[in-house]
Formats: sequence, structure tokens, C-alpha cells
Amino acid sequence: MAIPLLRKAILARSSGALLAVWVLIGFFACGGKAQEAVPGGTGAAITASIDTSQIGAPISKYLYGQFIEHIGGTMYGSLWAEMLDDRKFYFPVTAKKPDASAQPQGGPFSMKVREWHPVGPEDAVVMDKEHPFVGDQSPRIKLDSATPRGIHQAGLALVKDKKYTGRIYLRGTPGSKIKVSLIWGAGENGRQTLTIPALTNEYKKFPLAFTAKADSSDASIEITGTGAGSFHIGTLSLMPADNVQGFRPDTTSLLRQIKMGFWRYGGNYTSGLIWYHIVGDIDRRPPDFDNAWGAMQTNDLGLDEFMTLCKLIEVEPYISVNAGFGDSHSAAEEVEYMNGAVNTYMGAKRAKNGHPAPYHVKFWNIGNEPWGAWQLGRTDTKYFMMKHNEFAKAMRAVDPSITLIASGLMLQNDNVPPESRAKYVGNLGPLYGTDSDWDGSFLKSCMGNFDIIAEHWYSGAGHHWDIEKAKTIAPDKNTDDANVKADQTLLEASRFPADIVRLKVEEWQGYQQRFPWMVEKKIPLSIDEYAYFNFGGGDGPFGGENLKQALAYAMILNEMARYTDIITMGAQTSGVSLIDFNRTASTMNGLGLVYKMFGDHFAGAIPVALTGNSPQPAPRYPVGSPDQPEKSSGSPTYPLDMFAALSPDHKYLILSVVNATESEQKVDLSVTGAHLAGPSTHWQLTANKVDALNRVGQAPQLAIKESSIGNAPAAITVAPISVSIYQFPVAQPAQ
Repeated sequence: MAIPLLRKAILARSSGALLAVWVLIGFFACGGKAQEAVPGGTGAAITASIDTSQIGAPISKYLYGQFIEHIGGTMYGSLWAEMLDDRKFYFPVTAKKPDASAQPQGGPFSMKVREWHPVGPEDAVVMDKEHPFVGDQSPRIKLDSATPRGIHQAGLALVKDKKYTGRIYLRGTPGSKIKVSLIWGAGENGRQTLTIPALTNEYKKFPLAFTAKADSSDASIEITGTGAGSFHIGTLSLMPADNVQGFRPDTTSLLRQIKMGFWRYGGNYTSGLIWYHIVGDIDRRPPDFDNAWGAMQTNDLGLDEFMTLCKLIEVEPYISVNAGFGDSHSAAEEVEYMNGAVNTYMGAKRAKNGHPAPYHVKFWNIGNEPWGAWQLGRTDTKYFMMKHNEFAKAMRAVDPSITLIASGLMLQNDNVPPESRAKYVGNLGPLYGTDSDWDGSFLKSCMGNFDIIAEHWYSGAGHHWDIEKAKTIAPDKNTDDANVKADQTLLEASRFPADIVRLKVEEWQGYQQRFPWMVEKKIPLSIDEYAYFNFGGGDGPFGGENLKQALAYAMILNEMARYTDIITMGAQTSGVSLIDFNRTASTMNGLGLVYKMFGDHFAGAIPVALTGNSPQPAPRYPVGSPDQPEKSSGSPTYPLDMFAALSPDHKYLILSVVNATESEQKVDLSVTGAHLAGPSTHWQLTANKVDALNRVGQAPQLAIKESSIGNAPAAITVAPISVSIYQFPVAQPAQ
């Protein structure tokens, strides 16, 4: 994930290259021939004609993938069940109380860490740097014979009658008396206290088991002792007892209901990651400071844990290696750790860590956004191409079967050399194939050393990137400053991110013209990070994940499915944005419901031609901006967006319809190439308002409603602000 996208209001970083020659789009978008878009459609009744004899490449299950990165609550708290922060004592234990702003906010991007504080005099707690249990320091508590001394952490969330289990590593002066308490209220009835057996001078692991007797959002855990001498705390852990191999059962169960294909493990985080620190004994893994995100990482949720997560939610893994500060040798050893036989050096280490069988991870990404100034270890294009080739050679020497994905960036008007903006913005032709062109450099210098090229895009509603303004931006200013406010209707804003997908396709077709071997070798595109932020308008980290957001994402998924010959993988940012959660409960939100609908019905489906009589409007802005394609996204059924496919067994015709207007729409349907007959089914996501959403602890406002509609109708009536999927039985199977 690109850092400026979060720090600068998540503005567009999508492509905007001007193509020298217009490439005709496939029949899946406009019926096999170019159509001139006219504003507002033709004014006649909407008709949609489907020809099942014209088919495209099947829709890969990987189109519905997700991206995940170690940013605050995107993995810890939401997925990983650990309740304690800084459990390995990366930070010193002090008496200073944090202000309210230092408390964790609970969202996926929350970077705050709950702190440990002394119980008793502050000077009784010293951070021992000479003989730490793990990392650089461990707390040593000087004991008093009568007054308990130790440490505590507040801010824990408990559920009444729920069991909590964990462990603590301790050593200390023999004869000292140590107690561990879980506290949810005042007095003896507001806590449960465990007495630890006798300590020795060597660290020993002691089990913890509690049962909360009240609900609490600000419970605490306390470790104290009395006696002579001192005691050390190595590390400790506390999780709900119903955790599944360390993961929350509620959130992983929700995610398992969505067919997502794969999860990508990577992001800026990996550009400084020492992967050797995220395997092995989880309590002995040293915590590290993540310079990419300015946060401490406990390294608890490492490679083996990620594989457990993928198994729990039934997706394939996709791993990005450190091509920032990392080197090809460590990347090759990472591949061997994951995929090597037990008789290999790293495979033996994996087996020693409790995982003898190779994981056979197929998808590997070399680096993450290496073109970004925010990436640790960033180099110029020329040198990164050398680096990529070196990584590819080393990684494939370990496992020739892996699929390598290059970290690309298409040439676009918002990433020209800063000192050359006035010359090249709006005039990209001379830059193709130069060191300013990352994708072109991969295609020119790394042929044979990658199988797929990745592209990332992020955008937000209510703005447009202005080419003329961009030409005047000083070299020391960010091109995001070229964004100008744009008034958008609900329909325009909903279609906006699908336009970016369409733009990526146009740019890819331009590369195919410049490098014809791409078509021969069938080099595909993986949009393995993307998000449309701040459109939902709610208080969620991604903009609310409400019905409004769902409409936009349904259009994104329709648009990607139109180009299965180009786009074979997609990963939305981020996997946990599909659910709404707090520290003790969760529910599937509008975004999750959309991915469930499409994953259930379109993964593996075969696109068929859909034409209509109502083209999408012509481009609103000058072509070449990084949010304006040459031809608008969507189907020729304006204002509706429609997409059709056959089920993998050809027994059903499946139709998706997105109505991002507040008016009911009617469509006349005709189908050739197959005869439809028999009971049909309709799945619909809608509500009486666009800001309807699902929140933990509240009655759900969104749900997928299934209904029977009898035989395939000659016309359908589409509800306002809705996402619909129809399934029509094929009585005479399509050939």
C-alpha cells in the first residue's frame, strides 16, 4: 500500500497514459464493435441482448482476492486473537499515563499501542537490557516484602462468562510470591487472581486461565509480586479460549463465507521485513520497529500463521518478498522455507517449527511498489530491473514452479519525472520504454523473469485530476495537488472507480501494441491492490462499507470481468474491510456482501457477449487524466451496468445488474445461443437509503435476499440503488 494514499486523503494514483492508437474494446463491453457514447443514452427503453455463443476466457477465482498488510488492526485484533499489546516489552514500562488520543481506536489503520505501567513505585521497574528474554529488554521488578509491585495493562475488552487462556514466562528470586490477575471491576469480586508456583532463576512458562464475570471495555491484567529480591517477566499472552489456532473464530468464519480465491501478504511492511524474525517459537521472535509504517511489530502473525489463516478462510496464499532492504539470498531462502522439501536446509527448519509438509505457495511478488518514494531501499528503475532479475533467478533456482509477479506501474501523467512535468504531462509518448516507464522497463529488461505484472490503484470520490494544473506544479510538490473538486451524481461517483479499471485496460492494450510478444506469451495483469476510499461516507476506515460503497465495487467487479483475457487477479484493500468488527464481535458489511455475491456466482463463470441500445456517456474530462479513460466503463445499457456469463458447467446463464440511480429501471432481455427455461433465481442487495450499512451490535440494514422468479422473464424490473444477480437455467445447453 502506498503511504501517501493514506496520509493525503487517499487521492487517485491511477494510470492516465495517452494511447497513440485507439484499441477497440472487446465484444463483452460493446457487442463486438466500437460504439460512440452519447450522453444520457438514447432515450428509448433499455434493451439488453445476450449471445451465449460468443464467449471469453473464464473468470478466475483470483479476481475476487484480497490484500492484507501488518497495519494496526488489519491483522492484529481483527484476525489474530491476541488481547495484549506490546506483549514482548519493546517499549519501556513507565508511570506516564497516555492521553485519550494514545488509546487504540479499533479501526484497521489504528497504530496506537496500549502501554504497560508500574504497579507500585516507578523505580521498582527496570528494563533489563543485559539478559532479555526476547528482543532488547525485559522488565525486572524489585520486590517488597509487604507491598505488591509489578506491572499492568488496561483497556482490555471482556465478555461475561467467557473463558480466556494464555501463558506467562517468569523467573525470579526463589521464595518470591507472584500473582496474575484479570480485573474487570472494583473489589475482590471484580477480579480473578492466579497464584504462580515457585520461581527459579531460569525462565519458565506458566499457563493462565480466567473466566470473566462481567462485560468490560476497560479491563486490565496485572502481574505483581511480594518478597525479597526481584522477578523478571519474559513475555505473556492472553486470548479468548475459543480462538482457533490463534485466530478469532467469528471474523474468520465470516470471511470463510466469501469465495475470495487468494489473499496477498505484503505491502510497504515487507520492504523492511526480516522474514527470519517471523518464524519459529512465537514467544522468542524479537519485536521489530516497522519503519515503513512507523510502528512496532510483535512478529506474532508470521508466515506459518498466515498459512493457517489461509486454510481457515479457504484461500490460496500470495506472498511478497522484501526487495527493498532485502536481498535475493534471503528471498530464495524464504521460498525454500515455504516450499522446500524437509531435506532442504530451510525446509528442515520449517519442519522443526512444526510444519513438515511443504506449503507449495504458488504466487510470489518481488517487492511492493518499488517505484514509490515511500519504499524502504528504493532504487531507480535501471537498478531495480537488475535487482528483479537477480531475485527471480535465485527464487526460481529453489522452486522453478512458482509464479513470479513483477511490481509494476504503468506510465501515466501523474508519475512523469517531476522536473519534466511541463514537457511531458499530456505528452507521454517519448517516455515509453525509458527509465521513467516501470512497466516498459520490465517488458524491455526482464522478459522471462516474470509471469504477471502487478498494478495498484487507489482513489476517492469527489475529485478529478486536472492535466493543465499538473503541468504547473513545482517539482518539489506532489502531483496529488492536481486533483480538483468535482461534483458527481450518485451514478457518476459509483462508476468512477470502474473507469479506472477501464483505464488500466486501455493502458495495458497500449503496452501490448508496443511489446507484441506480451500477447503471444499471454502476460496478464494483476490488480493486486485497489480501493475506492471515502465514498461510503460512513465512519468506517474505508468510507462506511455501506450500500453506496457496494454499488461502486459491484461496478468494479463487473468491469474487471469484462477483460478476462487481460486481468486474471485482483486484490482489494483490505481483506478485513469486508467485515465490521470491534474487539469482541463482528458482522459482514455491505462490501463483504458484494464480494460474497460475485464470488458465489461468477468465480469460474464464462463471460458471454452483452450488447444494448443505451451506451454509457462520453468521457466527461479530457482523456489522459489518471481517472479518465478514452471510453467510459460499463455496459451499453445506461444507466444500468450489466454483465452476463455462463456457469462453468453451462447449465445456467448468470446476469449481474447494478442500478446506481434512485429510480426503478426496466430492461427488455433477449438471449440467443441458448434456450432458457425453468425456475430462475434472483439475489438482490438493496435498501431504502444509500447509506444503509451493517454495524456490530445493531440490527443489520443490508442482506442478500434470495427469491424465485419462475421462468426466465422477457423483461426485468430493477430496484433503485441495488445490486442484483439473476440465474436462469439453460434448457438447451450452450455449445
